[in-house]
Amino acid sequence: MIKDNQKLLNRIYVIMDGCVVALSYMLAWFLKFRSGLMDSIEVLPPSYYMSALYFIVPGYLLLYYFMNLYGSKRFSTRPREIYDVVMANIIGLAGFIVAIYSFKQKDFSRSVMFLFFFINVAAEVTMRGIIRRVLRTLRKKGFNLKHALLVGYSRAAEQYIDRIRENPQWGYVIVGVLDDHIPAGTMYHGVKVLGRIGNLDVILPENKLDEIGISLALTDYDKLEELVRKCEKSGVHTKFIPDYNSVIPTKPYIEDLMGLSVVNIRHVPLTNNLYSLLKRTADIIFSLILIVLFSPVMLVSAIMIKLTDGGKVIFTQERVGLHQKMFRMYKFRSMREQREEDENIDWTRKGDPRVTSIGRFLRKTSLDELPQLFNVLGGSMSLVGPRPEQPQYVEKFKEEIPGYMIKHQVRPGITGWAQINGFRGDTSIRKRIECDLYYIENWTMMFDLKIMVLTLFKGFINKNAY
Repeated sequence: MIKDNQKLLNRIYVIMDGCVVALSYMLAWFLKFRSGLMDSIEVLPPSYYMSALYFIVPGYLLLYYFMNLYGSKRFSTRPREIYDVVMANIIGLAGFIVAIYSFKQKDFSRSVMFLFFFINVAAEVTMRGIIRRVLRTLRKKGFNLKHALLVGYSRAAEQYIDRIRENPQWGYVIVGVLDDHIPAGTMYHGVKVLGRIGNLDVILPENKLDEIGISLALTDYDKLEELVRKCEKSGVHTKFIPDYNSVIPTKPYIEDLMGLSVVNIRHVPLTNNLYSLLKRTADIIFSLILIVLFSPVMLVSAIMIKLTDGGKVIFTQERVGLHQKMFRMYKFRSMREQREEDENIDWTRKGDPRVTSIGRFLRKTSLDELPQLFNVLGGSMSLVGPRPEQPQYVEKFKEEIPGYMIKHQVRPGITGWAQINGFRGDTSIRKRIECDLYYIENWTMMFDLKIMVLTLFKGFINKNAY
C-alpha cells in the first residue's frame, strides 16, 4: 500500500512540476512582453517562445529526477529540497543559455530566461512546501502510515524509536520488537517486545509490514546475514540500523576496493589534496592581508608591552600541531617573564598574578593572538581550525576524552567553531572537542568563511580570558 501511495505521489509531483514549469515560463514571457512593466520590443512571435516548452518541460522534469526530487519525503529535510530545486534550476538555466547560443538565437530574450529562473524556483519551492505540509498533517492524523518491525533490541533500536516518537510527521508506526534476550512484554516508550527473533518466520508470511529494521546488538551480529536473507526473500523493505554509533561517528564514508566495501571511521574532507591546497592558499592570501591591516595594532601592542613591563615582546610556546608535530606558537607576551618550566605548570586562572596590566587587556580582546598570523603564513597553523594545545595536556586529554587526537588531522587554527560557540579559556574541554570534531567532519570553504565572519562579531572579546 505504501509503495502504491509513493508511486501515486510521484505521479502527482511530476504532473504538478510540469504545470509549474510551463506556467512559470509563460508568466515570464507575459511579464516581459505584455505586462507593460518592462520596456521591450518583441522581435520573435509568441508561438516561437511557446514552442520552446516542448523541450523545457521534459528537460526540467529530467533534471528534477536526477536531483532526486521524486524520492520519499519522509526523512528528507526542507532545506535539502530547496537546495535541490535551486541547483536543478541553475543547471537548467545554464543549459538554456548554452542552447540559445549554440543555435545562434540572438533575438531570443535573455530577460525571459532569467525571469523564468526566479519565478520557477519560487513557485516550485512554494508548491513542494504546501504538499510537504499537507502530507505531514495527514500522517500526524494517522493517514498514510508506514508500519515497521524492529528485529533486535539495542541502543540503536531505542534511539530509532525515540526519533520516530519525536517526529510523528514522518508517518511511522513501530509495531514491536523481536529479541532473544529481552523478555516478551517489555515496553519501551509504548513499543512492546513481541517475542523472540525466530518469530519472524511466522510474522513475515502475514505480509502486514511495510518495513523491517534490523537493529541487532553488537553481540548478535552473527545472525545478521541469515536475517537479511529471510527479509529479502519475503520482499519486505529492509533497513539495517547499526549499533556501532559509539564507535563510528555520524558521517563515515565508504570506499569501493574492486567490489569490497571499506568503511572509513571518520570523514575528514581536508585529507583531500585539492581541498587542502585550497585552504592553504586561502590561509596565505588572508594572513598576508591581515598582517598588513593589523600591523599598526601590532606595533602599538609591542610598544605598550615594552614600555609597561620591559623584556620580550613575543612569547613562544611549544604546541602540538598537524600530524602531532611540535611547533613554536607566537603570542604577544601578556604575563611577566618566567622560566618556561614554570609557564607550563597550569592554565591561567581568574586574577592570576602572573598576568600584566597590558596583558589582561590583550587577552580580553584576543589581540595577543595576532602574531599567530605569522604561524599561519609559515604553515604551522591555519586561520580556522581547532586550537593547538601544549604537549602535556595532549597526553592527558587523549586518555580522558574519546576522539581527542582526531583534531591533529588538520592544522590548528587561530579561531575555530569551538571558540565561536564560547568554548575558550577555562571551559569544558569535552564540549570544545565536540565542536572541533564537528568542524573537522563538516569542513567547507564556506564554513571557514562563516567562522571568520562570526569571529569579527563574537570571537575577539573573550570573557573566559584571564
